[in-house]
Amino acid sequence: MTRRSIEGSALTILQAIILGLTQGITEFAPVSSSGHLILVPWLFGWPILNNTDLNKTFDVALHIGTLIGAVAYFRKDIWRYLLAWFASIRERRIGTTDQRIAWALVIGTIPGVIAGALLEDVIQEHLGEPWIIAVMLAVFGVVLYAVDRAFAQDRGLDDVTPKRGWWLGVAQALALQPGVSRSGVTITAARVFRFERATAARVSFLLALPIIFGAGVYKGIDLAKTGIPEGFAGPFVAGMIAAAISGFVVIWWLLGYLRRRSLAVFMWYRLTVAALVFVVIATGFRSATI
Repeated sequence: MTRRSIEGSALTILQAIILGLTQGITEFAPVSSSGHLILVPWLFGWPILNNTDLNKTFDVALHIGTLIGAVAYFRKDIWRYLLAWFASIRERRIGTTDQRIAWALVIGTIPGVIAGALLEDVIQEHLGEPWIIAVMLAVFGVVLYAVDRAFAQDRGLDDVTPKRGWWLGVAQALALQPGVSRSGVTITAARVFRFERATAARVSFLLALPIIFGAGVYKGIDLAKTGIPEGFAGPFVAGMIAAAISGFVVIWWLLGYLRRRSLAVFMWYRLTVAALVFVVIATGFRSATI
């Protein structure tokens, strides 16, 4: 990355905070973080979107921030299921609910890892256009709502099994496509299995942690080698903090919200954003492609 290319792709602290909040809020709300991280700078014409190197580096920082917020919230769960997983290996059996959940999370991570290794670059380079994101937001928003209305809520954490974890992981792999939403598609799949909404969200969030952690470590290796681009330490730190705090708050809020409410509001939000994107494109304010 040349110094000239960095200087020509400014990222202010305010922009970093807005993108950090965007990442933290939309990573766990079922509305697609990858889609929003493209749409927000596209809508406002921020130059970071056109600098691939800086954009990818900043994306790593935001995901690390999100991971910090999620780990802070689920720290007790993480420790509990790690202990259960190692106990299961030691005992050579899966005998408790915690052990079943632990294995469901491990097995459910596999499809996403495979899909990410094979398809992530292809999807991001060719299927991250604003009009495609808008279509995905609309389609999977309707699917989320339809499934939520169609299936009963009669299963809880005790009903999580490795087999169901695998299928939730297969669903999670679809979220590599910007606009689909990792939490949205896994909550949808969990509702097909008749999990209660709050349980579906909790399992979805826990299933996302290994993927976020793995991606952060993998991509963070390059960041550790090159370091934060000169002059961007402030925006990077501000974005990470915003992502961590907002991610923590959204997890706390959403788990409480879904105990009492349906997923309808998220469908309407997704349809509204999709409509806005098409209006922006139709008026010529922004191009349909990047």
